[in-house]
Amino acid sequence: MDKSAIKIRLMKADDFDALVRIDEKIVGISRPDYYRMKLERLLQSRDYVPASLVAEKEDGAMAGFVMGELYIGEYGISQEKATLDTIGVDPDFQHKGLGKRLLNEFIAHVKSLGVTKISTLVEWNDSRLIHFFSANNFSPSKTINLERAV
Repeated sequence: MDKSAIKIRLMKADDFDALVRIDEKIVGISRPDYYRMKLERLLQSRDYVPASLVAEKEDGAMAGFVMGELYIGEYGISQEKATLDTIGVDPDFQHKGLGKRLLNEFIAHVKSLGVTKISTLVEWNDSRLIHFFSANNFSPSKTINLERAV
C-alpha cells in the first residue's frame, strides 16, 4: 500500500454508509443503528469535540476509520482524557500499517486538543486487539470494568 495515497481526515456525516459497510466486513453483521447513534452524538452534539477520523483512498473511498470521544466539560473546557471506542480497517487494507497510522493520527489529534490520556475497552479474550493496542503503547489501566447479569 502506498501510504501517501491514503489521506487521513476528520469524519463527517457523509461517511455513514462506508462506516457501516467496513464494519459489516469485519464483524459479519450490519449495525446501522449503532453507527447512526454514534455519528449523531459525535457530530451533532455540542458536548463533544470532533475527534473521529477516516482513512480515505485517492478515489475518495474509505479504507478505515477510528472513532473516539473528547467530552467538553463544564464551562467549555475539554477533559484531559479521551476515549477510543471503535477502530476499523477494511480487510483489503489490514496488516499494511493503516490501523497503526489511524491510531497515531488520532493520538496526535487529541493531544493537540490538550488530552493527556486515552482509554479504550477490549474484550478479555480478543488477543488480536489486545496485542494491537499493546504494540501501540497501551497498557492495562488501574481500574477494572465489572459486570453482573440480572
